[in-house]
Amino acid sequence: MNKADGSNAQALAEACAAYMLAADRASQGLGMVVESVSPGHAVLCMSVREDMSNGHGICHGGFIFTLADSAFAFACNTYNQLAVAQHCSISYVAPARLGDRLTAVAVERHKQGRSAIYDITVTNQDDEKIAEFRGHSRTIKGQHVPDDAE
Repeated sequence: MNKADGSNAQALAEACAAYMLAADRASQGLGMVVESVSPGHAVLCMSVREDMSNGHGICHGGFIFTLADSAFAFACNTYNQLAVAQHCSISYVAPARLGDRLTAVAVERHKQGRSAIYDITVTNQDDEKIAEFRGHSRTIKGQHVPDDAE
């Protein structure tokens, strides 16, 4: 890939993220911020609010899963081909606490045909690992950015 191709791929990834974020009420409602995207990669952050705590006084795992899932979604949708989750799993390794700033880093591990695999690591502001998530995606018909907008 030459430099121009890389620049075009980066611009397309950013355009796809902008289109997705504009319609993503769930991520917006939870206060998620898209820190960066590139082809097959995304970084999202979210602060743990009081309304995200469970009966143990720690962040409910569903919110951690949702952050990781959103990072997965943004990463696998960077190629202007609609992609959805086919399978996801998460392992929680430490609790997230009220006020923590969580970061989910999604990295593409394998992409072939309509399927891809992504690993997402969730850490807190002290770079302590909170969870490991693996997502399998499947492309479907459709695009984020119309051909005439590319």
